Amino acid sequence: MIGHRLRGASLAVVACAMLAACATTESGSSADSNGAETTREEALAPGLDQAAGADPFPSTYQGLPRENVAIVGATVLTGTDRRIENGVVIVTDGRIAAVGDAQTPVPGGHRVINARGRYVTPGVIDVHSHLGVYPSPGVMGMSDGNEATSPNTAQVWAEHSVWPQDPGFNTARAGGVTTLHILPGSANLFGGRGVTLRNVPSITMQGMKMPGAPHTVKMACGENPSRVYGGRNQSPATGMGNVAGYRAAFIAAREYKAKWDKWREDGEGSAPTRNLQNETLAGVLDGSILVQNHCYRADEMAVMMDIAKEFGYRITTFHHATEAYKLAPQLAEAGICAAMWTGWWGFKMEALDGIEENAALVDAPRGSCAVIHSDDPILTQRLNQEAAAALSAGRRAGLNISEEHAIGWITSNAAKAIGIADETGSLEAGKRGDVVIWSADPFSIYARADQVFIDGALSFDRMNPAYQPTSDFELGQPGYALTAANVAEGAR
Repeated sequence: MIGHRLRGASLAVVACAMLAACATTESGSSADSNGAETTREEALAPGLDQAAGADPFPSTYQGLPRENVAIVGATVLTGTDRRIENGVVIVTDGRIAAVGDAQTPVPGGHRVINARGRYVTPGVIDVHSHLGVYPSPGVMGMSDGNEATSPNTAQVWAEHSVWPQDPGFNTARAGGVTTLHILPGSANLFGGRGVTLRNVPSITMQGMKMPGAPHTVKMACGENPSRVYGGRNQSPATGMGNVAGYRAAFIAAREYKAKWDKWREDGEGSAPTRNLQNETLAGVLDGSILVQNHCYRADEMAVMMDIAKEFGYRITTFHHATEAYKLAPQLAEAGICAAMWTGWWGFKMEALDGIEENAALVDAPRGSCAVIHSDDPILTQRLNQEAAAALSAGRRAGLNISEEHAIGWITSNAAKAIGIADETGSLEAGKRGDVVIWSADPFSIYARADQVFIDGALSFDRMNPAYQPTSDFELGQPGYALTAANVAEGAR
C-alpha cells in the first residue's frame, strides 16, 4: 500500500507511475495493487485525526414507542406566529404531518385526542439547563458542571458529566420540556462543550443525545471567571484579563487550525498533534460549533461581538443577557439570540440593571431572537409562566405582543438559539412531533401540561401514572408513588 509518506503532489505522480493500476481521488487517496483505496488520513492511528472522530460519542437515541395521533378541537399556537381556533394537529410516524383548522382531514388509523377547551403548543425547549451535570435535588457527589481548574477548559464536554437518572429530567418533562441544552457552568472563560438532549428516560447519555444537533461551546464573560481566578491570584482577575484570555485562546486556535489545514492540503511531514482544547475553538472558527456566551452587561456583549469580528466567528446566543434591551437593534442586526430570565436580576453587580421588559424589548426589532431560559431546575418546570411574565411586562410597556408570537420565546426561537430549528420548535409539517397539550392557556398561571409528546410518543400524562417516569434516585423518597394529578404543586 502507498503509505502516508507518499503525500506530496510529485510523490503521487511517482507512485502512479510505479503501479500498474493507480487511481487518485480529490482527497489525495490512491489505490494499492489490489485496487483497495487508501487515504493519508487512514495512516493516522484511531483518535489522532480530529476530522475522523468529529462525533466520537454518537447518539443512540431511539425514542419511546409511538403511535399516530390526531389532536383536535384545541386552540393551537404553532410557534410560527399562528393561532388556530378549533385546530387540528396530525402526528404520523413521529413527525408533524399536518396542522390546520377543523376542516383538516384526519387520516384513518390515527388515535383521536379530543382537546376541546385546551391549548396545544410545540414542546418547550430550555436552552440553558444544568440538569444531569448539577442534579436536583442537589447531590455533591454528582456536582459535575464546572471544570474550574483553568480559565480555558474548552476541551471538556458537558455530556460526559450528564447523569441520566437526575429526577429533574422528569419534572421538567411534566412542565412541557421536550428538549434541553445542557451546558457546563460559567466559572471559566471557556467552560467546554454543551450537548442537546431529548428529554426521555434513558440509562445512558447517548440514549438522550439529539441526533444531528450541532456541538456548542460555553463561554463566560464578566464577574464569574475574574472572581474565580482572581480569587486564586491568577489571571484573569479583571475584565481586561478576561478579554486577553479570549484573544490568546483564539490566536492559538487559529494557528492550530492553520497547521491542520496546511497538512490536509499538501500532506507534507507528520500530522499535527491533536489538541482537544484548540480543536473545540477551531470548530468555533469554522462555524461547526455554536457559541453560547454567558454575558450580563450590554457593554461586555459589545466587546464580545468585537472579539468575534476580530477572529472571524459568530456568536449564536448571549445567555442571561440582563442588559440585552440596551443593544436590541445591534443584536438583531448581527442575528444573535438573547436568552433571558424575566424576574431574576439584581443578585450581583453585573445583574443590577435588569428589567422585566427585557425580552419584549429585545423582541421588538425586525430579525430579533428573544428566548426565555431557566438556568434552574425549578424554573425549567415553569418556563411557560416565565414567558407569561415577560409578555405581561411588554404589554404594560405599550408593546403589542400576541400570545401566538410570544410562545416562540420558549419554542421556535429557542430552537434557533441552539441550531435545531430545522428539526423542532414549531408545529410545521415535517418537523419532529414534539407537542404539549395544556390544560388551559399556557400563559395562565393555572395552566399545566396534560400530555407531552416527544417524537410523537406520549412521554408524560398528568392523569396516568404509567406515563410519569420515576428516576431510580427517587425510590423510597418522600412522596414516591404519588401521581402528578394528586400533587397540587405539580409532578412529585
